[in-house]
Amino acid sequence: MTISSDQILTPFDIGQVSLKNRFAVAPMTRISASEKGLASQRQVDYYERFAKGGFGLTVTEGIYTDQKFSQGYLFQPGITDLEQAEAWRAVTSAVHKHDGKIFAQLMHAGALSQGNRFSQITAGPSAVRPRGEQMGFYYGTGQYPTPSAMTEEDIADAIDGFAKSALRAVEISGFDGIEIHGANGYLLDQFLTDVSNQRTDKWGGEVKNRIRLILEVYSAVRKAAGNATVGVRISQGKVNDFFHKWAEGEAGAEMVFGSLADAGVDFIHVTEFEAWKPAFAQGSDSFVKLARRYAPNQVIITNGSLHQVDHIQDVINDGANIIALGKGALANPDFPNRFANGDSLVEFDPSILGPVADIKDSEFG
Repeated sequence: MTISSDQILTPFDIGQVSLKNRFAVAPMTRISASEKGLASQRQVDYYERFAKGGFGLTVTEGIYTDQKFSQGYLFQPGITDLEQAEAWRAVTSAVHKHDGKIFAQLMHAGALSQGNRFSQITAGPSAVRPRGEQMGFYYGTGQYPTPSAMTEEDIADAIDGFAKSALRAVEISGFDGIEIHGANGYLLDQFLTDVSNQRTDKWGGEVKNRIRLILEVYSAVRKAAGNATVGVRISQGKVNDFFHKWAEGEAGAEMVFGSLADAGVDFIHVTEFEAWKPAFAQGSDSFVKLARRYAPNQVIITNGSLHQVDHIQDVINDGANIIALGKGALANPDFPNRFANGDSLVEFDPSILGPVADIKDSEFG
């Protein structure tokens, strides 16, 4: 490993939160909550092992935010009421016990919902069937249904769900911060993406309109969460369209990252399949480098195949402040400790996510 230890193992502040190092666990859907969306003991043990293994920050799996259209998967955790919020306290307490910090990732699945106990239909920006097929390892089967186009009331309810969930996360659950899930093809990203957003009102059309919902959600969450650290996750690729690229290229990146910077987000969490590679065919700059260019004063978290550690230095050089690991963390829940001690790393075994991507006994061996 050629990464400089003083660039990754030193403390770092993100908003109001002080991290012991710059390693983070990326959000990963593990569908291990109860049927009612309550965080389980299995999840407590799962998240605690990352903190015990030395990660300064853990970002949770996507947590659904309302009892309408937001739930995406069966056995996904929620934070829509007092009972769900209180269930998360065991998780946050376990992480804090090891001097780790944990952010709640708030997520609305929108048109990509494939398991919602509150609704038999899905909703998105427009009545456009999502590309691809539902994911079998999250109990899905067949094509995604065509969603109903959200009304102004639906949009207002979604914003309110994010805000109230953020308040519960901070005041009841004990989370250290909030990550708004604006990536990977879920609702906020559906509004941002021209393919899924065919609207002609204030929520559609040019990028400056398509990003409006992300900014409105951030504003509402910021107001609800007070001084808590709040940021946004952004991607081009989606879980149902892995290699999607923004049609506007770098001009789109300038609008998105510049708008988030103007809004004052505490951090931007960018993710690409391979984070160090050029974001667009027309240029040589990575997604993280573009984020740094157009949001020069924001903290940048970067995720994307960085278990290939030779590339961690590349994204640090491009402007990343915090390195978020998914596969690397699953294979090595003690990755930071191994890195600090110069120990070898375990290769990621994809069978851990099959046939269903729940948390398995073998992960605690």
